[in-house]
Amino acid sequence: MTFANDIEFARLMDEKDPLRVYRDEFLFPTRGGSDAIYFAGNSLGLQPRTVGGYLLEELGEWAKLGVEGHFQARHPWLLYHEFVTDMMARLVGATPLEVVAMNSLTVNLHLMLVSFYKPTKERYKILIESDAFPSDRYAVNSQVKLHGYDPQDAVLELKPREGETCLNYDDIEQFIEKHGDEIALVLLGDVNYLTGQAFDLGRIAFAAHEKGCVFGVNLAHGAGNLRLNLHGDEVDFGVWCSYKYLNAGPGGIAGCFVHEKYADAFDLPRLAGWWGHNKETRFEMGKEFDPSPGAEGWQLSNPPIFQLAALRASLEVFDKASMTAVRKKSVLLTGYLEFLLNSIPKDFCTIVTPSDPDQRGAQLSLKVGKQAPQLVRQFRDNGVICDFREPDIVRVAPAPLYCSFYDVYKFGLVMNKFANS
Repeated sequence: MTFANDIEFARLMDEKDPLRVYRDEFLFPTRGGSDAIYFAGNSLGLQPRTVGGYLLEELGEWAKLGVEGHFQARHPWLLYHEFVTDMMARLVGATPLEVVAMNSLTVNLHLMLVSFYKPTKERYKILIESDAFPSDRYAVNSQVKLHGYDPQDAVLELKPREGETCLNYDDIEQFIEKHGDEIALVLLGDVNYLTGQAFDLGRIAFAAHEKGCVFGVNLAHGAGNLRLNLHGDEVDFGVWCSYKYLNAGPGGIAGCFVHEKYADAFDLPRLAGWWGHNKETRFEMGKEFDPSPGAEGWQLSNPPIFQLAALRASLEVFDKASMTAVRKKSVLLTGYLEFLLNSIPKDFCTIVTPSDPDQRGAQLSLKVGKQAPQLVRQFRDNGVICDFREPDIVRVAPAPLYCSFYDVYKFGLVMNKFANS
């Protein structure tokens, strides 16, 4: 694709965009009476227009039916989490048996660590990124402490090469090859929250499994952003939130993937709750826990219906659009953003996210120095919403379901304004 830095090009791309119809399915915050340029979907996605109606429907069912809503509601609450299962499975490249909507991301991560981090005297270490999301680090550190290990020894870190920001695949594979015999678990974010680097999960899963390591992923920045194939890539487990690219609202219910090879692994250690019990006998209230097959067996409590309703509204949009089309537009949209940013003086900002489309999603991370927090505030004053991350990174994420090429073009004008002021 040959890009052009002019409004006619941006308008033409939007006219040809098969996903342009989905922009109207979302509600935009306004700045100065106009829709904001919203490039913060990697932090909190926009509200689908249908969410309000879906929530009101469940409020009405509650008012009308009370407890009978579990069975008699139009979407019975007893089964409600199942109404998103097939759509979520398609979204992350899994079978319905392998996914479930439940809890929050870090709760799900802890549940997975209980089951899949099984340290031995010889193999007790966990490998993470040096700039992993803090919650992942806290979870990992606390889990190794529970097993009596010191995180300083038991938690290993993958670090970029000197003078570089992102990880090198050869370095990842060589590290696993060298230290794999003492690593119990490799845990990565499939898109790094800070740099925006995306990883080839199949390649890393193969390297981990060759050395006998379990491979798990945090998909917080990948679900709804990348075209995933968790089943085919042989990922052992994955967890994600739904309030970023999946647009399920602040604190929305999270998701979990457990590969089907563990569907009947009932001997795995797990923290049990009654909603994970075999659905055929759950209401017999037996004293012994009999887990459901697949990912549902890790459920703890009956899920929050209002959060599921919001997630259902968003997943229906994804299902109509398809992740194939979303990803295709994302590559073009982010490529256009990169093209425009490359015209900005390097002393004002540099892109730290890989230029290779296969190593990134919809996010570009810009290193802008100490002025980063002030710049984000100035952006907001000019109708642009993105975010800042320590120490000096501005994250810009044009989510393809609702962002346009014209949005990106206007952002380029704002960037040039501040770069040349």
